Amino acid sequence: MYRSQLFVPLFGLLLLMGGLFHGHEAMAQEPCPADHDKLLAALKANVKASGGPANGGFETNEWAAIVARDGTVCAIAFSGPTPDSQWPGSRLIAAEKANTANGLSLAQMALSTANLYAGVQPGGPLFGLQETNPVNQAAAYTGDPKTFGSAGDPLVGKPIGGVVVFGGGLALYDGKSIVGGLGVSGDSSCADHNVAWRIRAALGFDKVPAGVNPNRKDAIVYDLDPGGKSASGWGHPLCAGTEADIAAEIGAGVGGSINK
Repeated sequence: MYRSQLFVPLFGLLLLMGGLFHGHEAMAQEPCPADHDKLLAALKANVKASGGPANGGFETNEWAAIVARDGTVCAIAFSGPTPDSQWPGSRLIAAEKANTANGLSLAQMALSTANLYAGVQPGGPLFGLQETNPVNQAAAYTGDPKTFGSAGDPLVGKPIGGVVVFGGGLALYDGKSIVGGLGVSGDSSCADHNVAWRIRAALGFDKVPAGVNPNRKDAIVYDLDPGGKSASGWGHPLCAGTEADIAAEIGAGVGGSINK
């Protein structure tokens, strides 16, 4: 009798705990703005090495990652034939860029990772920002490398954390609100920004509200003077190629063309 009396409340407690954990898991899984196949198609179509247009940098293959609004990685892909056809380290950088843009953008105001560069320099108002959201080490360095960049990438479903303060990360907007973030890495940071801009448009998540300037939204701003001072406070350095010219052509950047 004692055992049966004890078993009933214990069984009920276990059911309750299971329900709580299941509910928590369900709440944490927000919709992914785009699945792996859509991200992969958009990435390949917008990287020169995989048949897309020029973006002004090294024109190498790239990684791309998407996080849902809750910060969990929900899609990751690469443009080359194998995972090591693009910089292996850029897989995590792409995910961290997506996390940064999503985490620091609002429904009413978008910030790209490129907009953060000037503010984090010594003496800037955002100095130390990179240290505020550490990378999720447990998620970052686990899983079978053979699955990296696939629909079953071990990062999928996990928060990655990390803050990146150079070009390549954009928030995603569906015309109603912010729905997540996109990160691209594998070329110069300026070219990464151009590729991300093209991918976001291809996926239909470029309904961006005002950014650091209503006319610029979250475009990369090339306004650093020779001393590294940004006139707007949101500037990014020029890279060595023609990225700034291409950014101006596609509406992804303003100012600072290296050919003028």
